[in-house]
Amino acid sequence: MHRPPPDFEARIYGPQRIVAIVAVLAEDGIAPAQTLAGSGITEDALNSTSTRISYGQAATVFRNAMRLAPDPGAAIRAGERMGLTAYGMYGYGLLSSPTATDLMDFTVKYNRIMGPVAGPAAYTRDEDRVVYTYEVVLCPDPNDALYRFALEFAFAAHLRLGRDLLGPSFAISALYVCFPEPAHADIYRTLFGCPVHFRQPRNELWLEAPCIDLPSRLPDLVTHAMANDICEQYLAELPLSGGTSSVVRRTLIEHMPWRFPTIELMARELSMQSRMLRRKLETEGATYRGILAGVRQMLAIEYLRKTRMTNEEIASRLGYSDAANFRHAFVRWTGRSPRDYRLR
Repeated sequence: MHRPPPDFEARIYGPQRIVAIVAVLAEDGIAPAQTLAGSGITEDALNSTSTRISYGQAATVFRNAMRLAPDPGAAIRAGERMGLTAYGMYGYGLLSSPTATDLMDFTVKYNRIMGPVAGPAAYTRDEDRVVYTYEVVLCPDPNDALYRFALEFAFAAHLRLGRDLLGPSFAISALYVCFPEPAHADIYRTLFGCPVHFRQPRNELWLEAPCIDLPSRLPDLVTHAMANDICEQYLAELPLSGGTSSVVRRTLIEHMPWRFPTIELMARELSMQSRMLRRKLETEGATYRGILAGVRQMLAIEYLRKTRMTNEEIASRLGYSDAANFRHAFVRWTGRSPRDYRLR
């Protein structure tokens, strides 16, 4: 894992991605109320500058879109709607980047403030190529259709943003993705205009020279420095914006990787009574049991994908009494046994 997952219950991000999804499905005859069903978001709220959403709400809307969309390329069409004006101060910082290196550094460092469903976590560069490594936020499982849908959206958004920033000659040279090849893979090659490689160890977006050195349209050192300072402040405040759910999740992931405490022990760790912890989580629409299950699922998938640990070792690390209990839980999460998941 490159970084801990965000708090899924914290409503701290703008609704731009959901606006794009709703608009695309509306073009295909799907009423906004259907796309938003179960998310707690109304159509009117999408038009308010004060609306803030959570990753959990985004996941609900994205899953609705997967189920309702008649077009298998809906996520890509929605990502193509994410023009420069959808990114606020983050977009302003990109637009004013004085150099290509400044642009790439800013892209990776501050994309989290936008609440991306998937985004660049790092990049490498040599004389001829830049490779962005993407992480999917909405779902940890490459075999889950939501994982694929989120990446389709993010790659299309990257292409649109690149063209807004650097001109129509901006192009992606190759895509590498962890998920298996879907039935609509030909759409990728048509819309992205590049080779796409499936079942890869990492999600990568490649750019080739001379595309990587295209000059920014409005470079400005002072404006870029100002945007950098504001985004730095936003980034520092993110961990403080998630409420109790975020604190619990971070504590489970960062401080207790070998033991997952009861809610009573977690409350003691956070210097409060268990009754108060339950109440705080309830007000955020969360439960301790649900947060713990989400952390275990995320870690289990990481261990199966990136290590050679046995089921017994993973079960022990995740706090299960034996491998059988872990296996039952994993089947419940993913519909596959750990062995089948690893083989696929």
